[in-house]
Amino acid sequence: MSEWLSREEALERLKVRAQTLYAYVSRGRIGMRPDGADPRRSQYRADDIAALATRRARGRSPSAIAESAIAWGEPSIVTSISTVSHGRLIYRGQDAAVLSEYATLEETAAVVWALPEPVAFEAPSPDAPHQPGRAAAFVQLAVLAGQGRPSLGRSAASLHADAAQAVGVLASALGAPAGPGPVHQRLAQDWSVDAGGADAIRRALVLLADHELNASTFAARVAASTGAPLAACLLAGLATLSGPRHGGAADAVMQLADDAARHGTDAALRRWLDHDRPLPGFGHPLYPDGDARAAALLATVAVDQVLLSLRDAAFAATGALPNVDFALAALTRGLGLPRDAPFRLFALARSVGWSAHAIEQLTSGGLIRPRGRYVGLLL
Repeated sequence: MSEWLSREEALERLKVRAQTLYAYVSRGRIGMRPDGADPRRSQYRADDIAALATRRARGRSPSAIAESAIAWGEPSIVTSISTVSHGRLIYRGQDAAVLSEYATLEETAAVVWALPEPVAFEAPSPDAPHQPGRAAAFVQLAVLAGQGRPSLGRSAASLHADAAQAVGVLASALGAPAGPGPVHQRLAQDWSVDAGGADAIRRALVLLADHELNASTFAARVAASTGAPLAACLLAGLATLSGPRHGGAADAVMQLADDAARHGTDAALRRWLDHDRPLPGFGHPLYPDGDARAAALLATVAVDQVLLSLRDAAFAATGALPNVDFALAALTRGLGLPRDAPFRLFALARSVGWSAHAIEQLTSGGLIRPRGRYVGLLL
């Protein structure tokens, strides 16, 4: 029978930080289960830890270190925009959860873009009506990218102007119609929600504005490093966000909730876990004590009984707490928003972060071009 270790014992044997331990778990390299004596805590499989410790003791080549850094490794790009520290998301020295209590996305853009005044995201007058959503976002942003100027050698003010235009185009494509007021109010108008719902949408946008070097942000920075137009950098981020392991994760939470409503909570969880699929909406390697973004958003959202039941059952089965994808699903179900609202909110909010990182890359960095570790045949 396998031996299981506490968090403290696992950290001591591996000689790593907690963040690294959770990264090993997320990549399936260390088994984890709830502690039977205290389900709020987790235990870690000793055999997996011993194998990892042995490999670490043998030393690692520079190529192996570089390869491991790609997946939840240490930051390899210097940035002053955002970080996750001690369980809190920080935007340029400000706690994002605190900022979400009062700020708009426009004011948050001023923070992460390091500008003195809120940024205006004006919706353009469309040449033809379109159905707001994911497809429209790709089309409208691609048109703007195709018309855009290369970004290299331009002033920060010029780049910020391009970024504001691109975010405005994206906001319109995602459902924020032209008109006065911040984007969260325009979205709320399109979605016919009351003032309380509009405020929850505002909070979600602020909490999603940036999140370190996640996959879509890294893609945007790679595009920026080539001098691509700002809209093209955002398009690279949007394409990466569209994957089910990133911006599509909330869609899986919605599906899980549908399964729970149809078949019962326990049966729905068994179907996911028995197929060895990660449970969507729960746990995050950077937030071992719970996703701070989810906590801030769920504090203002009425969570329905299906999701409450899933939350409790998932914690009992895995020890994982809700993450921001769960919170977005709760927001969508609670306000009766379009089913793709989580993706729309994620894409619109994160475009602010993509812009910040693209401009930072352009003004402070060179071309991002890693080497491949070839393992094929040679001549």
